[in-house]
Amino acid sequence: MTTTGSPLSEYEALRASPFLRRGRVLAAVMKVVLFACAALSVVITAAIVWVLVSESLPFFREIPLTTFLTDTEWTPVFTNARYGILPLLSATFWAAGIAMAVATPLGLVLAVYLSEFARPGVREALKPILEMLAAVPTVVFGYFALLFLTPLARQFIPGLSGFNLLIPGIVMGVMILPYVVSISEDAMRAVPMSLREGAFAVGMSRVQMAFSVIIPGAFSGVTAAYLLGFSRAVGETMVVAIAAGQNPNLTGDPREGAATITAYIVQMSLGDLPHGSLAYSTIFAAGLTLFVITLVFNLLGFFLRRKFREAY
Repeated sequence: MTTTGSPLSEYEALRASPFLRRGRVLAAVMKVVLFACAALSVVITAAIVWVLVSESLPFFREIPLTTFLTDTEWTPVFTNARYGILPLLSATFWAAGIAMAVATPLGLVLAVYLSEFARPGVREALKPILEMLAAVPTVVFGYFALLFLTPLARQFIPGLSGFNLLIPGIVMGVMILPYVVSISEDAMRAVPMSLREGAFAVGMSRVQMAFSVIIPGAFSGVTAAYLLGFSRAVGETMVVAIAAGQNPNLTGDPREGAATITAYIVQMSLGDLPHGSLAYSTIFAAGLTLFVITLVFNLLGFFLRRKFREAY
């Protein structure tokens, strides 16, 4: 007759096994590694903020903030220098606004199609193809806008200059589609199937269900997707630097060229400015402005997501 040990002794023997010891060691190591990665991202962000603020202080000691925000001319390297950020802000928001005007309807339709209408095989084929747009270098998009789309559009759009804000804005709208569609589609697919069944039960068509039930149910995620896309468009560099021009003028016509904040930073970062000069400090003042804009929109997306988030 054989006897077995008590459950307590078997549990102690299992805990003492080399396999579990290795698992505990690996878990502890991974915890440290993940914490270090998270801490590193915080440290890098803090370092970026420190560089922007410290390098911008000499500029704001010389130029009042009210002048910086309200002056309508930006000529920091001219003899009679002017330091109004409004021309750069105007061009930046023009380009980002055109990009969102393209990405908003296209992104919404594509997200609804992938979430509610596409068969699984079609969805699995289209999503990687769409996300491949994010892998195309932005320099390629910039030269595509400058050398192909702009000459083509000038045949149909009167008054369109060789460097303009319209075509780069449209190209940026296509660029941010993968971000908008992917996040929006994930938010829509998270809506419970019971809401879809309830919509069908009251006689809604699939289209009515998508726009009356699914989109409101995924509103927080869709909103976050568009705000993230807008932040991406505001911070885009190479497309506007190549195809929008580098003349910082306050324009209300997107058919004209103008310099955005990122285009100005690229233009002034070529090594021609003496380090420590006031014109050199404008690079960091413009960069700090761009950082504040993107931070505001990211915080807005965070609060909207918390306020309108549906808990299923």
